[in-house]
Amino acid sequence: MRCLVLGGAGFIGSHLVDGLVSQGHQVRVFDRPQMSRDNLADHPLVEIIEGDFANSGEMADAIRGCDVCYHLISTTLPKSSNADPVFDLESNLVATVRMLGHAVEAGVRKVVFLSSGGTVYGTPQHVPIEEGHPTTPICSYGITKLAIEKYLELFRHLHGLDYTVLRLSNPYGERQRINASQGAVAVFLGKVLHDESVEIWGDGSVVRDYIHISDVVSAMLRCIDRAPGSVLNIGSGAGLSLNEVLDAIERVTGRTAVRAYKPGRAFDVPVSILDIGSARRELDWQPVVEFDQGIARMARWLQTN
Repeated sequence: MRCLVLGGAGFIGSHLVDGLVSQGHQVRVFDRPQMSRDNLADHPLVEIIEGDFANSGEMADAIRGCDVCYHLISTTLPKSSNADPVFDLESNLVATVRMLGHAVEAGVRKVVFLSSGGTVYGTPQHVPIEEGHPTTPICSYGITKLAIEKYLELFRHLHGLDYTVLRLSNPYGERQRINASQGAVAVFLGKVLHDESVEIWGDGSVVRDYIHISDVVSAMLRCIDRAPGSVLNIGSGAGLSLNEVLDAIERVTGRTAVRAYKPGRAFDVPVSILDIGSARRELDWQPVVEFDQGIARMARWLQTN
């Protein structure tokens, strides 16, 4: 098939591109002009297009002739989205609805959308969190992701455009930036490997569900011909506190983490662990990379790149 990957030059997108190519699919990557191409291998099955997601004409050109569209683009982060909800709305929700219109016109068969298992549910009423859990986001990022999910269902109802939504937990792994403002595993590992102090917001008891990038891609690849019209959690199904993440990094690297605890942040929910039973059933999928194993793979990559 010909697959369009919106945001294909980034951490998750580049791994997805590799996975699609390994299965023989033709891949069209769409990303910002200033986005580095370092993560993308030169391959005859890969076409790279630079453009603005919010530009209707550029999106129409990018999606033309494609069978499946993977939507990985987001212009905001959970912790920054509340600062300018209008920008979040215009650059993500409005741009996505326009893209869906182009997808219908182009005869796209399916859209796979990467949503957020960490924000769409808000503060969990219980864990693990199943897909039927109430959705009460406490940041604009989560509200926008949830609205996009609803528009996908609307376009399926109105136009027959198939979709699968993956509510992703916290991915980590090779190619993740260690100097970014999100991604605790990458930031922590980078600090430890460079003998720098690690800032922890709160007392380190915040629990999250971490999943290695290879397991994320495995689930995404299976969506091409499975789980029509489904919303699925994708995670490890288990939780680790920030302190436990650092403990694992210390075990794997043999280094000591210098921990600097800071006041907690209002938007950090205490515990978020996803129930992945639906993904196991509908995608015939399950995560296979243990956390220490994933940390070791990531550390090796960082030390050689």
